Amino acid sequence: MCGIAGLYYPATPKPVDPARVDAMTTALAHRGPDGAGVWTAPGVGLGHRRLAIIDLESGAQPMATPDLSLVTVFNGEIYNFREVRAELEALGARFETHSDTEVLLHGWRAWGPDLLERLNGMFAFALYDAQRRSLFLARDRFGVKPLHYAELSDGAVAFASELKGLLAHPLFRRSPDFRAVEDYMGLGYVPDDASLLAGVKKLPAGHFLLLERGKPVPAPVRWFDVDFSNRATGKPRDLEAELIDRMRAAVRSRMVADVPLGAFLSGGVDSSAVVALMAEASKAAVKTCTIGFDEADHDETAYAQRVAERFATRHHSRMVASDDFALIDTLVAAFDEPFADASALPTYRVCALARESVTVALSGDGADEAFAGYRRYRFHAAEERVRDLLPQRFREPVFGTLGRLYPKADWAPRPFRAKTTLLALAEGGEFAYPKAVGVTHPGLRRRLYTERAMAALGGHRAEQRYVEAMRQAPARTGLDRAQYADIRHWLPGDILTKVDRASMAVSLEAREPLLDHRLVQFAATLPPSLRIKSGQGKWLMKKVLEPYLPNEILYRPKMGFVTPVSAWFRKALAEEAARLAQSRMLKDSGWFDLEVVGTLAADHRAGRAEHGRTLWQLLMLERSLTRLFG
Repeated sequence: MCGIAGLYYPATPKPVDPARVDAMTTALAHRGPDGAGVWTAPGVGLGHRRLAIIDLESGAQPMATPDLSLVTVFNGEIYNFREVRAELEALGARFETHSDTEVLLHGWRAWGPDLLERLNGMFAFALYDAQRRSLFLARDRFGVKPLHYAELSDGAVAFASELKGLLAHPLFRRSPDFRAVEDYMGLGYVPDDASLLAGVKKLPAGHFLLLERGKPVPAPVRWFDVDFSNRATGKPRDLEAELIDRMRAAVRSRMVADVPLGAFLSGGVDSSAVVALMAEASKAAVKTCTIGFDEADHDETAYAQRVAERFATRHHSRMVASDDFALIDTLVAAFDEPFADASALPTYRVCALARESVTVALSGDGADEAFAGYRRYRFHAAEERVRDLLPQRFREPVFGTLGRLYPKADWAPRPFRAKTTLLALAEGGEFAYPKAVGVTHPGLRRRLYTERAMAALGGHRAEQRYVEAMRQAPARTGLDRAQYADIRHWLPGDILTKVDRASMAVSLEAREPLLDHRLVQFAATLPPSLRIKSGQGKWLMKKVLEPYLPNEILYRPKMGFVTPVSAWFRKALAEEAARLAQSRMLKDSGWFDLEVVGTLAADHRAGRAEHGRTLWQLLMLERSLTRLFG
């Protein structure tokens, strides 16, 4: 795991100052504390910060071929690098190291961009080809590893793992883009196709960008997409056997490391499954770590302890206070852009705990998106069945009218929020689902924004990217389309950004075996009845895990890293919420009606309404704006 940065001049090979590249990589030192390197040539400069995982002695970067015709910097891991290496050696390639990085150099020479199809891993890398005078940027299939880029005033294209790498370049100009604020307020994160800083782009998951001398900067090219349009036809027993085999292979491939390795263990299905399969594959006791909370309603340590005892792991557990919001500024610095998923707080804590004993930790992320584990999928699937039975011309006047008349009850569990359900049924699924997965509703955002802000949006809405993804999805059912849209947007924008920034902030490599692309594509072929059955999400996955895990782990209600932000804004952070209505940063932006902000804070504190998540969004946004532009 590492941090990469660099410069490339597409128009003319201007000299590159190594000090500028060094400054960009120094800003990423937390991603790679074990080494640093810079390489420059006319028109190009590559920089690297290394967290040594594989081939500790000879895996330093930037790495070049002996003739210096190819040079690369690489962030991530190629889990099948030995198999790819063997294939390349059969073609005549001669390797100088035992590093997975060198596979990229010889693979590019043999296959060009088609190299990507052969890679099983998480990665973002840049590869300079002196003969073609090109720079190739690529990102892994699901966006586990990040890559930002921007065109500078001197004609250079700058790239870096994190925004702070771009910010370190003296020619980078900081200017906010309010459309990204709208995206953040709607979704809770700044998605991959947006940036809070105007001019910055993120290479989307499953895309590459080929920059060539003398040519303009092109649009990224998609090289991978998950396909929900095909269905597995085997017998259920055969599908079960194939699933557990794929899960075993995914976990084992991610256990290769030359440094101490362990796993996060929450006591939920996904992390427990990873630990179970690690224990099956390991001769030594697996190292596991858990964060607990001092409030029973949010604490899962008892379940994690049972799993740890079942598999005789070397278990580490630490309790934190449920009002553990002291990390706010630490997270703002780690994420650069505003990030409203409050589970980033305990994620950071568990990463810090893991780093005390290991350098690599396996997580259970990705299974909910692949196997339909979120509760919202069950609701959406049920709503889609109603939509299929009743035409739109009937649903809108009946459910829409009832929904508008029904009293609002945001405080109630989702099944009892009839207003939300009725209004959702009045719409098509591609319009209703984005609101279910979002944070601040479009109507409330409209109240919060000034007229100046609305004009700046020009009709842009955060939910539209979800609408388009669901309409264009290679899919058969509404459930397929919802999962596809989440894999395209929620997964890289929220889940993987959270894990990457939290783990890299403490120089820990996190690996996600349940996001093995072969496993995810297999899950996408499963009939919906094997994903959701008898009210259970991830049904087939849980079924194949019954020999490994007890029912109290497999079939208990999903909890996750729940952070009580609503309670904070009625107690410890109540004054912070009120202060937002006088925030100089929010006022100077001209985007928000501060009277409405004050009303939200007062109504929430008094219990008249539920605005905890929106207040948390505003607080994190204000802190991020202050850090970037203050």
